[in-house]
Parts: sequence; structure tokens; C-alpha cells
Amino acid sequence: MIVRTGLGQDSHPFEGPESNKPLKLGGLIFEAERGLKGNSDADVVLHALTNAISGVSCRNVMGSVSDAMCESGILDSREYVKEALKSLGKLTLSHVSISLECSHPKIAPKVGVMREALAELLGLSVLDIGITATSGEGLTAFGRGEGIQALVIVTAMEF
Repeated sequence: MIVRTGLGQDSHPFEGPESNKPLKLGGLIFEAERGLKGNSDADVVLHALTNAISGVSCRNVMGSVSDAMCESGILDSREYVKEALKSLGKLTLSHVSISLECSHPKIAPKVGVMREALAELLGLSVLDIGITATSGEGLTAFGRGEGIQALVIVTAMEF
């Protein structure tokens, strides 16, 4: 049996108060929250997840691949995750752990539905997806409300 682990990180600042861009995290829209700056939907959870999968497959999707997709009009970060999954070969994801740092929005109320959305996207059980969040006690820009940071660890196995 082969087991590999990938680590992904992403962070984005919030858009200015004049922006109408929605905030997307884990493929979910967080109502009444400012969106994050970025060419795509700037979903830091899905970008970090894509990077973590790339850490397993050794094929980077965020960067030139996602930029090309974005330029062709593909702004939904779920598509970047799907592209990264194609590169796993015989490996199958078995677990995903996500940690968010932000002062807002409050993540806890949406953890269940986010786990469900990610499980559907990845073909996993909700029991295989863990999500935690912290404000970081205001020690970083994320904890001070300037943006959001996501860290993701994935485990993949070949049986």
C-alpha cells in the first residue's frame, strides 16, 4: 500500500466595501459577507485543497493551469479541484483536514454543510473531512479581519 500526504495553503484579502463579489468558502456562498480579491471566485478553501492535491500528485494546478482556466472564463474553484483530482492516477483521497484563520465570517455555523459539499465534490464521506477554524486571537492580518487563510492536508492511498 502507498500512502501520500499533501499540504496546501492559500490566502486572500477581502475586497473593498464597494464590491458586490460574494464570499465563497468551500464552494458555499456566505451571505452578507464581502468577497475575497482574486481573478476567480477566490475560494481560499478550494485553492488550498487544490494545492494539497498537487502536493500528492506533483502536478501544480494553481498558477499557470488555473490562470488559463480563469482566462477562458472558468472562475469556479471547484473546477480547479476537479482538474487536480485528474492527476492522482491510482491514488485515491482518503481524508481531508482543513483549518481556516479569520475573524469573520464565523465558520462553525456552516461546517456541516461545507463538509457535505466537499464530500460530494471529492467523492468522500463527510466523516472523511474535518474542518476547524480560529481567529488567531488577532495576531495576524487574518485574525484582524483583513482576509482569510486556509491550510489543507490531504491523505491519499493506493491499495
